[in-house]
Amino acid sequence: MSLELPRIPSTDLSLQDLPVGKTSLGNAVVVGLKEIWAHKFRSALTMLGIVLGVSSLVAMSAMVQGMENGQREAMLAIGGLQKVRMEAQRVPVEQRHLRDLARGMTMADVEALKAGVPDIEIIAPEMRLDMDPTLQANGKFHRTFMTGGVVPEKVKIMEHEVEHGRMFNDIDASEARPVCVIGTGIRDELFGRPEETGSEVIPLGRTMTINGQPFTIIGMFKRYEGEQDRKQRLEREIELQRLKSEGKVPPKGPARGQGRSGNFAFWIKNNTVYMPLNTMWHRFQSGLSNAPAEPRLSNIELKVRDFSQIEQTLAKIRNIMMVNHRGIEDFAFRTFEDWSADIDRFVKNARMSGGLIAGISLFVGGIGIMNIMLASISERIREIGIRKAVGAGGLDIFVQILVESTVIAVVGGVLGLAFSRFVVLGITWVAPTGNDPVITTGAMALSFGFAVVVGLLAGIFPAVKAARMDVIQSLRYD
Repeated sequence: MSLELPRIPSTDLSLQDLPVGKTSLGNAVVVGLKEIWAHKFRSALTMLGIVLGVSSLVAMSAMVQGMENGQREAMLAIGGLQKVRMEAQRVPVEQRHLRDLARGMTMADVEALKAGVPDIEIIAPEMRLDMDPTLQANGKFHRTFMTGGVVPEKVKIMEHEVEHGRMFNDIDASEARPVCVIGTGIRDELFGRPEETGSEVIPLGRTMTINGQPFTIIGMFKRYEGEQDRKQRLEREIELQRLKSEGKVPPKGPARGQGRSGNFAFWIKNNTVYMPLNTMWHRFQSGLSNAPAEPRLSNIELKVRDFSQIEQTLAKIRNIMMVNHRGIEDFAFRTFEDWSADIDRFVKNARMSGGLIAGISLFVGGIGIMNIMLASISERIREIGIRKAVGAGGLDIFVQILVESTVIAVVGGVLGLAFSRFVVLGITWVAPTGNDPVITTGAMALSFGFAVVVGLLAGIFPAVKAARMDVIQSLRYD
């Protein structure tokens, strides 16, 4: 009776490549890589879900991180969490019978707060025109709602910096002088942008009319911009220098990307016009037929000394205001703490939504890995039988299949990390934002970790199925 030796199934791997008997982890990894290489097209399709899942998760996290950085940057640019804003509001419904007694916010409130709340570091009242004023200079017109009469302390609260000229002082205010300090956005609209004029225009001493009233410009704030806007501006300047060196005429008109499309907080700061509070009152308010006996403030902004005590400070402020206003609550608070909470809520929702989409891609990739491993087992039934016949245990087979599925996921994860950079660039090009996306190490590690976990989970069922195969039945398989 002759013993018929089992026939080795045809495969792209040579016999010496097959793990026989006990399998080391390193050998299992090598065999897994050779399996991927032996079936390149099939492996590529299998890894596609993992690649897309990892790259989309990294790209989503980068976009959200960039937007969060931009919002935080903007919040700090206009005062930070310590800033509190009090605005006039309509009398509540339950107090409508007292609305004729409501006098609005006045300088008396400012003095009372200075005297009664030592926790206030800076306080800055402001008076604005009811409608957006029309600015005129150099034969050009411009409208901006950021025109107000303020005190010099307003500069500290808004984190402004006078780069050219000076800020108005107490003498300017007491004499109600027609002077103003402007932002670079106002300069650009009325006197020309640097890229249009060939050099930076500093309009100190020039006259500008506000609703027909002449004002002398005595100062100009520095230009405020986010990181993305700064990069774009530097690129434009380099391009203009190149055109000039080649003797070409630079294009006229506003540069691409300027305006409100950037960070709105920086746009506000650049399009600001400040004049003394007393000047605003005497030139625009006191002469009106329905003008009140004393100046009515549009808002009062203040900065608290200790953010950890902001709730107690707001309670003190409210008590003083209620006493001054005879119990009529015709004012409201706005804090940047609410803005910060909105940012946190947006980031959380965006990450959950993007993570869900990326998770679906990874789940699809896991199904692909499971299917391909089941197909691989069907092709290697005799190989598994031979390994068991020469001493391999069920655990060895289980580890081999599990390692192979994990190797596919790991390779797909690495390719996904590399591809994520191109995905971010593509999204930025199609839908540019005010801030560059930020690819973080944490997001990459999390995405790659998910890919590895998916590979492990996807390989468990095929590995169990292979480990439980009967040796005799496997050897008889043709």
